[in-house]
Amino acid sequence: MTTLVEIRDLRKTYQTGSVRFEALRGISLDVEEGDFAAIMGQSGSGKSTLLHITGGLDQPTAGSVRVGGTMLQAMSERELALFRRAQVGFVFQFFNLIENLNVRANVELPALLKGGQSRRDIHRRCSFLLERLGIADQANKYPWELSGGQQQRVAIARALINQPALLLADEPTGNLDSASGEEVLNILRQFNQQGQTILMVTHAASAAAQADYIFFIRDGLLVDQMPGGDEKAIAQRLADLR
Repeated sequence: MTTLVEIRDLRKTYQTGSVRFEALRGISLDVEEGDFAAIMGQSGSGKSTLLHITGGLDQPTAGSVRVGGTMLQAMSERELALFRRAQVGFVFQFFNLIENLNVRANVELPALLKGGQSRRDIHRRCSFLLERLGIADQANKYPWELSGGQQQRVAIARALINQPALLLADEPTGNLDSASGEEVLNILRQFNQQGQTILMVTHAASAAAQADYIFFIRDGLLVDQMPGGDEKAIAQRLADLR
């Protein structure tokens, strides 16, 4: 196995006036290529901060993150922007779709911004993803015309349009009903089975059970790791962190 994500002694401190908050207090972990890993913890535990730093959306106070051997802390803002476009796909709880663009335009936008491909190739890749995700018939609709589950499928297609090395999902089922959430998880698992590396933040044991393994975080520290699969055992371990 090849390590895709290497995190070492990661720390993040926020300060407002005289108030300091240590969101991350020295986390180290690895994610191998082709793995589906989940991060769990109570609200405020630092799990989303960890995900955002891993994707280059935020900078740590100390420590390091390598993705595909590339040290993120050595990059300029422009280099980080290029890295995110080429290497990382993001799926968020609230979809973050552009309301005045239709489905196809939302999905194709990251590829157009990245450049290096013809519009025909981008169009083909988009059509392939929309077909795979079961929303090809929604291509000309706008986000506000879609259900929550459909919007999240669009967000997944957009995240995968550039064939990223790493897919980061921050509570991807958190704004969905149980049936739509299960469909989204099945989709993520299918792409993972075809080689897509996924790192997902979730508070739901049912979602984490889909992962190969789970990292548990409490108060900015990595406190445990366990295999996925057993929803009841995962729920109990999360409850133990309270």
